[in-house]
Amino acid sequence: MAGKKLKILMAKPGLEGHWVGLLVVSRALRDAGHEVVYAGNMTPEAIAAAAVEEDADIVGLSILSANYLQLVPRVIEELRRRGKGDVRVLLGGIIFTEDFDRLKRMGVAGIFPSGTPLADIVRFVAEGAAQPA
Repeated sequence: MAGKKLKILMAKPGLEGHWVGLLVVSRALRDAGHEVVYAGNMTPEAIAAAAVEEDADIVGLSILSANYLQLVPRVIEELRRRGKGDVRVLLGGIIFTEDFDRLKRMGVAGIFPSGTPLADIVRFVAEGAAQPA
């Protein structure tokens, strides 16, 4: 399954306006051959609805504020509620290392703090495509 083209929904939960990183990662994933849907700022409920509508394999979230511990579980809960609990959730932005384990227990598949090389994100997505959900 290596090289499998995935459908990836990229979004920013909440109203935060720092979107450049999300665009850069979206482009890197697109250039790696994946279908990327850039959703921009949305509520957790709207992100989950879009993931269902788009039949996304992955939901990529970008958060540069400290409220990721409130927003991420809401997105994951909504995905599960809508029957998309198998979607891999990736989180990027300003994420404190002491929260990594907690986020992974919530269901976050990959965590990419600001400054993570794009090649690392692309590789993680490609390696995950070869794993069963």
